[in-house]
Amino acid sequence: MNIAFLGIGFMGFPMSRRLCEAGHTVHVWNRSRDKAERVAPFGATVHDSTRAAVAHAELVISMLENGSVVSDVLFAPDTGAAEAMSPGTLVVDMASIKPREAREHAARLCALGMAHLDAPVSGGTVGAEAGTLAIMAGGNVADFERAQPALKVLGRSTHVGPHGAGQLAKLANQMIVGITIGAVAEALLLCEKGGADMAKVRQAITGGFADSRILQVHGQRMVERDFAPRARMSVQLKDMRNALATAEEIGFQAPITRLFEELYADAIAHGLTDLDHAGLFVELARRNGMPYPSSSAETPHDLHT
Repeated sequence: MNIAFLGIGFMGFPMSRRLCEAGHTVHVWNRSRDKAERVAPFGATVHDSTRAAVAHAELVISMLENGSVVSDVLFAPDTGAAEAMSPGTLVVDMASIKPREAREHAARLCALGMAHLDAPVSGGTVGAEAGTLAIMAGGNVADFERAQPALKVLGRSTHVGPHGAGQLAKLANQMIVGITIGAVAEALLLCEKGGADMAKVRQAITGGFADSRILQVHGQRMVERDFAPRARMSVQLKDMRNALATAEEIGFQAPITRLFEELYADAIAHGLTDLDHAGLFVELARRNGMPYPSSSAETPHDLHT
């Protein structure tokens, strides 16, 4: 396929590289050209504008920061990529944005003669490198099938409903992740405060009903006090707030998510913005007067979102 990839960050780089290695023709763009240049050795063509990147693409993949950035890249006057796309071009937005924003983008693209899928991912840079991302797609089934030659290179994709449904699934993922991190952190800290060996407790309950990927991965980070940012606290807070905004829009009460939104907000207010979201452990330790590291913000290497 002739693919344009917009946004070559922590996730966009390994994803676009895999598409090149799979034999697709890939055109890339990033606001900072030097990041896009990293894909050139793998066969990608680097462009200085989004319009140049998408001019001949049949599939456009975006992996950008948030909904407003996606909107600007697609629709900004004089620079928006949508105006340069050919009729029938399929836009696959893999950023994590609000469901409402995804539906709005889909409507605008469809009005211009293009197609749209919202297809956020879970699995982080490890999944992006290995091609094992969990991809949650919303939109028309025919468009989902049309995107498969690219999506199957990136991971396991599931069609979950109409436009916006992919973002709903991603919000569900992030709610579960954010809440479970808090549960694991609080439980392990309780054990340590009470005199048990936190590492041994984690080992003991692994494999039981309380086991989870969060206990295994983030629980180990807590034991090791390793809060280098794989997914920053600030991103987790954004996700919780997006979930609450969506809940309010559809008249749904989400008291557990609201509680954890407040906890992540407090952690950020206490200077933990750039820690991994497992660093909620640090905020809960602070509340209990327990020793904790003040910072461990190294280079991200395992983004989960």
